[in-house]
Amino acid sequence: MAEPQSSVGKVIPDIGVSFTLDQAAIQELPSGSRVVEASSFNPSAWTRTACIKVQLPDGSLKQYFMKCATEGGDVMMEGEFNSMTELHKLAPSFVPRPYAWGKFHLASPVTHFFLCDFIDMKKEMPDPVAFCARLAEIHLNSQSPTGQFGFPVPNCHGKIVQSNEWDPRWTSFFTKLLVSFFKMELGINGPWPEYEQAFEANGRVLKPSLVHGDLWEENAAINLSTGEPVVFDASAFYAHNEYELGTWRRETIKFGRSHFNQYLRNIPPSEPVEQWDDRVRLYSLKFNLAHMIGWPGAPFVREEIYNDMMYLIQKYPDRATRLA
Repeated sequence: MAEPQSSVGKVIPDIGVSFTLDQAAIQELPSGSRVVEASSFNPSAWTRTACIKVQLPDGSLKQYFMKCATEGGDVMMEGEFNSMTELHKLAPSFVPRPYAWGKFHLASPVTHFFLCDFIDMKKEMPDPVAFCARLAEIHLNSQSPTGQFGFPVPNCHGKIVQSNEWDPRWTSFFTKLLVSFFKMELGINGPWPEYEQAFEANGRVLKPSLVHGDLWEENAAINLSTGEPVVFDASAFYAHNEYELGTWRRETIKFGRSHFNQYLRNIPPSEPVEQWDDRVRLYSLKFNLAHMIGWPGAPFVREEIYNDMMYLIQKYPDRATRLA
């Protein structure tokens, strides 16, 4: 399948090529620093990244990681900066330290950037025990600033904007999120025969927990300096903690049964416990819809969405609500 195209390639060159760093990014570095080199790093579907080598005022060298985006780059970069900032507050060794986001002064097309610590990483699956313990700490220790579900600013799941407006009820927040992704998926991939919401909660109270929001193997690695797990590319908001696991249920994702088991050792299932797998199945719908929006025409994913919806509707017929 062809990689989605973005005009950011006109601003940041191919991998390993040096370029002149825009003054807007230079201004976010420590005062008195000197840029030794700015070179392009790994590209992704909708962004380009770079490694910025800097000599600090005391003569020491430091590396920064910069991500850039053009189309929708303002929401994407501001959202990632705020997501990583909140996660870093709770787990500074688990999340690279974010520094700034902004807009290049001279780039054409208009380009926004996000700046954080550069971490030498080994791209392999982190140990389930250590990884799930750190993730559970964030879920347990985070506190929503409003006591509600959502996030202070919009952010992006891939290139897809999540509005994240505050809502006191998780079922209401998740329904709006799922419906918005479903409508986008319909617009991109064509008509769907029927859509029904699976089920609503029954008056239970859930704690809003800060979630990473897009936690799969491409957004997790091992810090080569410490040997500890590290995560990045967050699209965070305050959610039911089990929402985080929805993406792990997708068949192509490498987070598997060992990670589920370790997570549940740190945070047991919410009540009703016997419906835990069905809730994770429900949450996985959003991640599969996001995949179909970002990668139109992906084989078998629509079928998986449909089968999961039909399973839930048939199992919970009294809670299924037809949506116009």
